[in-house]
Amino acid sequence: MKKILALSLAAAMTLGLAACGGGTTTAESSTPPAGETTPATGAPSAEVTNAQKPLVWFNRQPSNSTTGELDMAALSFNEDTYYVGFDANQGAELQGQMVLEYIQNNIDGLDRNGDGIIGYVLAVGDIGHNDSIARTRGVRSALGTAVEVDGNVDSTPVGTNLDGTSTYVQDGSIDVGGTTYTIRELASQEMKNSAGATWDAATAGNAINTWSASFGDQIDIVVSNNDGMGMAMFNAWSQANSVPTFGYDANADAVAAIANGYGGTISQHADVQAYLTLRVLRNALDGVDVDTGIGTEDDAGNVLGDDVYYYDEASRSYYALNVAVTEDNYQDFLDSTVVYAPVSNQLDASAHPEKKVWLNIYNAADNFLSATYQPLLQNYDDLLNLNVEYIGGDGQTEGNITNRLTNLDSYDAFAINMVKTDNAASYTTILSQ
Repeated sequence: MKKILALSLAAAMTLGLAACGGGTTTAESSTPPAGETTPATGAPSAEVTNAQKPLVWFNRQPSNSTTGELDMAALSFNEDTYYVGFDANQGAELQGQMVLEYIQNNIDGLDRNGDGIIGYVLAVGDIGHNDSIARTRGVRSALGTAVEVDGNVDSTPVGTNLDGTSTYVQDGSIDVGGTTYTIRELASQEMKNSAGATWDAATAGNAINTWSASFGDQIDIVVSNNDGMGMAMFNAWSQANSVPTFGYDANADAVAAIANGYGGTISQHADVQAYLTLRVLRNALDGVDVDTGIGTEDDAGNVLGDDVYYYDEASRSYYALNVAVTEDNYQDFLDSTVVYAPVSNQLDASAHPEKKVWLNIYNAADNFLSATYQPLLQNYDDLLNLNVEYIGGDGQTEGNITNRLTNLDSYDAFAINMVKTDNAASYTTILSQ
């Protein structure tokens, strides 16, 4: 299935909410860093202002959370500023296709109450997050339940929609073996807790308990915009009732759960993303072409193929490509913290002396970031000779992170994972002081 899904979507990859227009290009040369560092200590030179130091935004692309328009002022903050993430549209399409193909291949017995309706519920992570919007749109588009507003698929949660009258979605249909089934989004909601944190697993667990108590035998499929919420619903209800559940992120627990009935997930190639997050900083600090060790082999033999990433010059953004993880290939993804083999070679410290990086994770409790992304970063920082200070946020307020963006002169570079995509200026204002 991995090959089928990948091939069916490779030709259709486009940039949407997560990216600005433009094609796949090779990154242009980065200009040398604004100043030198002290070789013996790696301490930044006093001649380099903090506003000139390399900066990478990752995981949350600076953008308007309502329109998706990119914040190009943040993305071009200085000549060594980039974004690292993944292709949200390609991944969303892949997730929707994964669910559709599961329905097509497992229709016998899937309609649990025999009403001719394949009913699904959807856990929406954050209604203002580009990735969450893209995934909701991808699932609805693939299942035929999408409704367009001003040329875009509506991503508004429906609340409940048992009778199919919601204006945010429509009933889809699928013909399998000569029988036509209706596909209906029975319920969906943003998973936001009382403290304001989104993508909340506990909220998702409570939601599936509420939904199942109200219309349990009508639920044939559970879909989640990430594995944290997906596993909460799987553990709370889906597994015991043999209802396939689909997530996103390829978290280790979700991948392992495929053996026990979890329907599938999407790997956003976190190993490639984590490498790129630190590699672009390393290159800027070394004063070499930004493509070194990425599209062009470095002196240690590290290089990425164009089948796992691409660079969009217009948005100064590196995007990892996604892979569907199903029962056909899940054993290849059981350990999500293993570095990607083609970029696993240690850099020579004499040619690439240690540098210090300030890096934050927007929410220390986020399943994907804490259990997958940060461990990968910690593996790569050693390989790239970077001394990274990791800051964990609370997932609710930017101030919880920016209050710890201090003593800037002691750092050579910065990597920032915002709470909200709108708030890049909260960081650049501090760096500009």
